[in-house]
Amino acid sequence: MTFRTLMYHEVRQADAFNPDHKSHIDVKQDYNDILPSPLFVTLEQFEQQMLYLYEAGFHTLTIDEVKAFYYEGAPLPDRSILLTFDDCFQSLKHYTYPVLKKYGFKAVSFVVTGWLHSETKPFDPNKSVCLAEKDLSEMTDVFTYCNHTHHFHQRSSETTSMMMTESADAFLYDLATCNSYAVVTEKDVFAYPFGLFNDDNVATLKQVDFRLSFTTEPGVNTNETHPLKLRRDVVPYMMPFERFKQLVSEA
Repeated sequence: MTFRTLMYHEVRQADAFNPDHKSHIDVKQDYNDILPSPLFVTLEQFEQQMLYLYEAGFHTLTIDEVKAFYYEGAPLPDRSILLTFDDCFQSLKHYTYPVLKKYGFKAVSFVVTGWLHSETKPFDPNKSVCLAEKDLSEMTDVFTYCNHTHHFHQRSSETTSMMMTESADAFLYDLATCNSYAVVTEKDVFAYPFGLFNDDNVATLKQVDFRLSFTTEPGVNTNETHPLKLRRDVVPYMMPFERFKQLVSEA
């Protein structure tokens, strides 16, 4: 029994999306970075993909179902797929949420709590603007929110994240800070920032009883996949629709 996990970040209407444009992030934390264009899909693509999952009878997994699969030996429903969305940018509320709600889908969003703005900002399609906590609270009928660090979603290079260079105690403190936010209800589920991690990070998560953690390594998850090294497939804007259908059918 297997399942795939799809990973999304940002959605833009096709006429507002330029893959050559550098989308700077706008977050509460004093941190600047650029969201690369392969982490975008167009709204038209996303609607087509979700319609396909709906019409093909896919079951969108909940975190509880994934936990039960790994820790209780529970079977997964036929055609199971897990939908995940990282970083909680504005398109999560403006574009993603209405589409998922229309089809009765469930999804997971990984929250960098230190990025959440204190108040909702006007929608800006030219930047990747983080939402506010109250925005997330309005979407709990679709999204379950999980830990993506508080201030550790930073990197010093393409291969090294802050989490990999800080002490275990500092990482533990950051995890606890993120979990202190009421909107983060799944306090034992994590996603590695940028998909970057080392064995010490995995050991730290295990030390404080995290049960699931997600990488950015592509591929199918089976009952033999390490639950703290679960695979996720990025869905980029350049993925043809036929390739999307093939991908989700390979589980």
